[in-house]
Amino acid sequence: MILKGVLIAESLRAGGELSGIPLIVVKLSRIEAGSATAGQPGQWTLLDFEAAETDAEELADALAGCLASTGGWYVNYNTSIEAFVVFAGRVFRYPRGDAAGRTKVKEYARSVGVPDTQLDWDD
Repeated sequence: MILKGVLIAESLRAGGELSGIPLIVVKLSRIEAGSATAGQPGQWTLLDFEAAETDAEELADALAGCLASTGGWYVNYNTSIEAFVVFAGRVFRYPRGDAAGRTKVKEYARSVGVPDTQLDWDD
């Protein structure tokens, strides 16, 4: 089984490094970020990725250690049964489709500056 997610390259903190977990980049694209906050650039580089579901927890911990703590950044990905939403220093996971789990993550996201327009991850 594989997990699928999206990483915004600009969300990595300076000096941050994600290594040791095999990722397959299935799409690389550059977009105008219509909902960018004051601390985010106007263009984003999106890396749609896949990895083994068995690496889901290790990937979450690694991402939590390399994301920027300012700017309201997060990474989301899904396994076949769980949604993961990762912020700098914080990992959330909940059963896919669980409204209460999603609500808890949205509350946290708002508290670290993520605007409602960016609370659009799939689960």
